[in-house]
Amino acid sequence: MVMKKGLFITFEGLDGSGKTTQIKLLDSYLKGEGFDVILTREPGGTEIGRKIREILLDKKNQDISHKTETFLFLASRAELTSKVIVPALGEGKIVICDRFFDSTLVYQGIARGLGVEEILEMSLWATDGLVPDITFLLSMKVSRCDKRIKEANRKKDRIEMEENNFKEKIYKGYLDIASKNKERFVVIDAEKSIGDIFEEIKSRVLKHLKDIESGIVK
Repeated sequence: MVMKKGLFITFEGLDGSGKTTQIKLLDSYLKGEGFDVILTREPGGTEIGRKIREILLDKKNQDISHKTETFLFLASRAELTSKVIVPALGEGKIVICDRFFDSTLVYQGIARGLGVEEILEMSLWATDGLVPDITFLLSMKVSRCDKRIKEANRKKDRIEMEENNFKEKIYKGYLDIASKNKERFVVIDAEKSIGDIFEEIKSRVLKHLKDIESGIVK
């Protein structure tokens, strides 16, 4: 199904909050309804992005500087935006992205202390001003996210290995960013059941799609 305009959906939250599960559910549902959906993630989504992802998440790169880390995220984002996201939106497709610039605002701007305004300016430069239409924040406390990761017996990457005080800054940072962008952000209690969370997500997406069709969203 080709729409009048594309729809850009992003998912944010701490690792272990359930983003991957909900992204897969939404992707499957929308495709089942006949929509043309592009599923991607950050960092990654392109050949260059995948190589950058390997560098960023490699536990051997513990001494990488905060600014270098930030620029690598921005480089991956610029490539993904120009090569994948913008072309897909131009064709009226739905793009679902696991993380986007809000992650950098929180992780590097707030938790790393590099400054939210500075990171936002650079991020918008990297994306040529592209901002998600809807951002779902799956909000879950740090202790619960860590427990989930342990229960899944999943090895932590470089960033997941950060101390809990770093993760607490991220948790609070996300809520702060969301409170200042209420028109775009949908904050969801990730402690709810998978089904209840998905119904909330589906309801918001369907409303936005209806608004696009009716011309309310331009």
